[in-house]
Amino acid sequence: MSPNFLLFARKPRDKSEKDWEKKTLKNKPRVLVVDDEPSMRELLEIVLESAGYVVRSVANPDAARALMQDQPFDAVLTDLYMGNDRQAGLTLLSWMVDHVPATPAIMMTAHGSVETAIEAMRRGAADYIQKPFKTNDEVRIRIERAIRQRNLVRENVVLRNEQAQRADFKEMVGTSPAFARVQEMIRRVATLPSTIAIHGESGAGKELVARELHQLSDRADKPFVAINCGGIPENLLESELFGYKKGAFTGATEDKEGLFAVADGGTLFLDEIAEMPQILQVKLLRVLDNSIVTPVGGTTPIKINVRVLSATNRDLAQMAEEGLFRKDLYYRLNVIPLHVPPLRERTEDIPLLCRHFLHRHAQSMGRPGLVFSPEALDALAQYPWPGNVRELSNLVERVAALTVGDRVELSDLPPAVRQFTPNVASALPQTLPEGGIQLESIIEDLETAYIRQALEHAKYSHKRAAELLGMTPRSLRYRLRKYHLDVD
Repeated sequence: MSPNFLLFARKPRDKSEKDWEKKTLKNKPRVLVVDDEPSMRELLEIVLESAGYVVRSVANPDAARALMQDQPFDAVLTDLYMGNDRQAGLTLLSWMVDHVPATPAIMMTAHGSVETAIEAMRRGAADYIQKPFKTNDEVRIRIERAIRQRNLVRENVVLRNEQAQRADFKEMVGTSPAFARVQEMIRRVATLPSTIAIHGESGAGKELVARELHQLSDRADKPFVAINCGGIPENLLESELFGYKKGAFTGATEDKEGLFAVADGGTLFLDEIAEMPQILQVKLLRVLDNSIVTPVGGTTPIKINVRVLSATNRDLAQMAEEGLFRKDLYYRLNVIPLHVPPLRERTEDIPLLCRHFLHRHAQSMGRPGLVFSPEALDALAQYPWPGNVRELSNLVERVAALTVGDRVELSDLPPAVRQFTPNVASALPQTLPEGGIQLESIIEDLETAYIRQALEHAKYSHKRAAELLGMTPRSLRYRLRKYHLDVD
């Protein structure tokens, strides 16, 4: 027993005293001591109980595991070496990381085994303390600090979960059912550690979804790092991801951190993952499996803690079946798939997005009062947007810059948008639905679309437009008034 502690005798406690202790101390922090020396276990019980902890002590890792499976502990104080087993503490730590990762482990070590204690911290231990202890306070402080840190992590997780539930998605504009499903999925998975594969067409907003997932996760205060795997030459992508050592190749004049290391603790977003060369796919899979990267030209592996999100506009499942993408990597990336719908599947959101982008771009150009005319907004809502949200944002920025006056008119829009005629007929049901249809509304949409296009082609000459439509000018004027399209 260490002479550094002031020891005192304890009277044996009867059953009634133990029952009282269970009732009165049930809300106090619980500490498990694991040490094969009876005198050390008794000493630590005295010190920690006097500090207000409820203490259980056992002599070996097997007993510790059995206790932790039966009841929760706020911290575990374990010796590194027990009996003849010099790996006993590390073995117990490994089990705790897998089964009770929220419980902090503090390793006790003799003077000559500090390196082993440091290795234990690399593997997930919260702290270590050398024996013999300097003072009673040293033990108490280490445990108090570990529990406080554990509580902060838990509070942060709760906060992130609450934030995810009430997230307003300010940058994610839309109220359509299709987009509401995306928002709900983000809320559900943002706080999970799993890899997420974001699928969707180019310009649909996959990176925006990735950033939202990061912001609502418990990694939000750490880096969000994005890389376009298709935008970097194959021979440079590996060094960008994993880093390199000085002299690894021509031009490597100094060490450089890779993006995995830069994103440590945070999120790495691999955009256009389908473009990654297969030789790098093997290395990426290894990193996802063991969370270790080795810089190009280096021999020392680096432990990293990174959540990986990926995105592609291609069919990875089909590519995997055809041998164009590794199946094992596809399954590893696609743990949680998240589909971002194209804009044509959420047309209800187009007017909202138009106003959102116009407000943003007009503000940056010093034109805060700029608005869309109803005709312009209606034409934008009819267009199919093959380039999705990105195309819409770019177009709104262009008209915000070029429009003269305080209102974007139909004539301010590009010809492709102004002259587009929705194929209303192709959207009609082939058979009458049980609930029926709104025939007049369908006819109105069809006539309105063709009248607009005819007016565009005829440069707003009613006579010429009527000829294009095969009707008299009088019939055209009647429909212009009926559909509120009179441009006289």
